[in-house]
Amino acid sequence: MTMPPHALDIALTRPLTPAELRQATRTMPLAANHDATHLLAVTHAKTPGKALNRLRHQLGGQLPIDVITTHYPDANGQILLNVAFPPAVYTTLKTAARCAGQSPERFMERALHRALAERADQDADRLDHALRQLLAYTTPAHLLSAVGHALTRRSESHT
Repeated sequence: MTMPPHALDIALTRPLTPAELRQATRTMPLAANHDATHLLAVTHAKTPGKALNRLRHQLGGQLPIDVITTHYPDANGQILLNVAFPPAVYTTLKTAARCAGQSPERFMERALHRALAERADQDADRLDHALRQLLAYTTPAHLLSAVGHALTRRSESHT
């Protein structure tokens, strides 16, 4: 039985040197971004989670890996993360998760969801404040026209 390929993103803690990148590509094919702080790899495994673990095992000792993520969302629209915490941090995480009656994985998942929701709320509040400031000096119709004009210019510059 052939195992399906999984595209994985590797965020590094620092840029790789050309020698480090060459050495890592001897282990498996990798694509690097312009400054060698992110890599893309394809790993075959039964599940995306196993692919993340396999990649960490194969390259973890060679590269300054920060986080490995699945490149594409799964059927539930989720991106999987693989983070290797230092032992002291993991011990603290396990203790906090146990106090919350959760597994460390579930505890982290909920913490990330809360942080992302809080960031989305902050962004919405910031935009709301900026719009109120703009509306203090113009009408809604003029503001809407200006936004449409700005978005049109922006999309034209990206094509």
